[in-house]
Amino acid sequence: MSPQPTLKERWNYWFDNYMSRGTLALIGGLGVISLLIIFISAAFVSLGGRFLAPDGSDSPGFIEAAWMGLMRTLDAGTMGGDAGWGFRLVMFGVTLGGVFIISTLIGVLTAGVEGKIEELRKGRSRVLESNHTVILGWSPQVFTIVPEIVTANENQKSGVIAILADKDKVEMEEEIRERVGPTGKTKVICRSGAPIDPTELEIISPHTARAIIIILPPEAGDPDSYVIKTALALTNNPNRRAEPYHIVTQISDQRNLNVLQMIGERDDLHAVLTGDVIARVTAQTSRQSGLSMVYTELLDFGGDEIYFKAEPSLSGKTFGDALNAYEDSMVIGLSQVDGSVALNPPMDTRIAPGDQVIAIAADDDTLKLSGLTNPPVRAELIHNASQRAAAQPEKGLLIGWNASAPVIIRELDNYVAKGSTVTVFADQGFAAEVKACSQLKNQKLSFQAGDTTNRSLLDELKIAEYDHVIVLADTTLDLQVADARTLITLLHLRDIAEKDETPFSIVSEMLDLRNRELAEVTKVDDFIVSDHLISLMMSQLSENGDLDPVFTDLFDPEGSELYLKPVADYVETGQPVNFYTVVEAARRRGEVAIGYRIIGEQHNAGKSYGVRTNPPKSEEVIFTLEDKIIVLAEE
Repeated sequence: MSPQPTLKERWNYWFDNYMSRGTLALIGGLGVISLLIIFISAAFVSLGGRFLAPDGSDSPGFIEAAWMGLMRTLDAGTMGGDAGWGFRLVMFGVTLGGVFIISTLIGVLTAGVEGKIEELRKGRSRVLESNHTVILGWSPQVFTIVPEIVTANENQKSGVIAILADKDKVEMEEEIRERVGPTGKTKVICRSGAPIDPTELEIISPHTARAIIIILPPEAGDPDSYVIKTALALTNNPNRRAEPYHIVTQISDQRNLNVLQMIGERDDLHAVLTGDVIARVTAQTSRQSGLSMVYTELLDFGGDEIYFKAEPSLSGKTFGDALNAYEDSMVIGLSQVDGSVALNPPMDTRIAPGDQVIAIAADDDTLKLSGLTNPPVRAELIHNASQRAAAQPEKGLLIGWNASAPVIIRELDNYVAKGSTVTVFADQGFAAEVKACSQLKNQKLSFQAGDTTNRSLLDELKIAEYDHVIVLADTTLDLQVADARTLITLLHLRDIAEKDETPFSIVSEMLDLRNRELAEVTKVDDFIVSDHLISLMMSQLSENGDLDPVFTDLFDPEGSELYLKPVADYVETGQPVNFYTVVEAARRRGEVAIGYRIIGEQHNAGKSYGVRTNPPKSEEVIFTLEDKIIVLAEE
């Protein structure tokens, strides 16, 4: 049996507990001690008679004595004019107590204010907003997503973006100011906390948000697990709302997609399968440069976007009839009344009551019928569909290796003719991974080991003999180091291309969007900035979840996809032609024309590298033989 605590131990225990209550408790305790000193001194002076009264005056009353004590507690200099030794001794004791208490109080207040400032710096106060966009996690993707949502909010009175990440609040705010700049009518709020912790999620008020975006921090060891944990913390939160959450995220492994969908079965959850999307864009772009810019134009909020609209006046007409029904918008598909989505359906597909057109437009309020019964199509400028030449085997070169490489190789295998080859040139450590991709239908796969920045090894590859070259970033390295190595490789490739008249396309992956400007000096045909494209998709889905099946269809190798085809296959070159005529030429081939690319502007960033989507249909353009028409087609 333990011994009974002593009185001293009890006192110490009580004192420790009291001191742990915080700043307010300490201030309150010091206030009580001050009052005790003042009241005791006041009692002595008021009851002590002339012995304790100031010289030459009668003994003051209790209230007056208490006031005297208070003044000496607050200001030690007040007792300098006291007379009478009895009175002086009492006031001296009060002043000493005051000096001790006031100095302690100042220290407590200083510590309390510093603590509060530190608390504010950590961003622990609850966000009191509703109908806002929540971003959970922190990575360079923030610098794409935030500007996109800011742009989307421009036609709103105001908007709020609330970010919760395991990062210092002030650092997040400073980086956003530096990388994003002014956010106009949109307020950006940052809070520090772990998104996978249900308690800390409450800081960001997710239950009143209109959209929640989960992004991956770079330090996440298993990114899919992080997404799943965050989604669980959100959807299984004891304080969750009854209405479905609108959640947008990304995932890398197809097998984890089903788990995520089970977690969000009560909610409106959309997950971008990052590896597949980027690999498909890379594979397609390597064979038709400029395609990544087309996707970027469609996915960002700065230009034209994809919208849905019910158009009763088109009911009963065919999909082909609807293509030239708009002057400033381009119909690309139908959202049918049963909920299914079809991009570039057969031209004779009837638009049923309740169907919505899917169109590319500058904004939803610009999606208006032109009213023209006979669009000004110049049929004499349209070229008849000629017999397609048989596809020829292709030689592809893949420089570098990362998680997207196996999917890129498989995607290329779906497009190239039988007898094609693909060579992988990468570090010896990837040999086993390359060998695992050898089960291909149309391509023969080979591997060569070496340093991808070594010029002599690049020369030995005889790169001029290849049709297209893909340069992948090494994601095992630091982001900037990986992009630096990619830039060195690209400079070598461009030098090799300039010394040989045999044309081969070069498509490269960059990890940081800012490095694209540096890479433009290499005059590479196209760049894939993986995180940038995924961030654009997530931003679009956060504003409109109905776009999910559209993106799925658009990036699916089955069905219709985006292609850049020679303009001479469609219309006359060298003379003015309006886009109504181009659309009609594509319609006759069962395709949807959505824009064009001027090859003479392919290195002009100010003109979107020559890519123009959804041009006004009455606008006339003089095309050259090298220019391309952007079409949605099955092949």
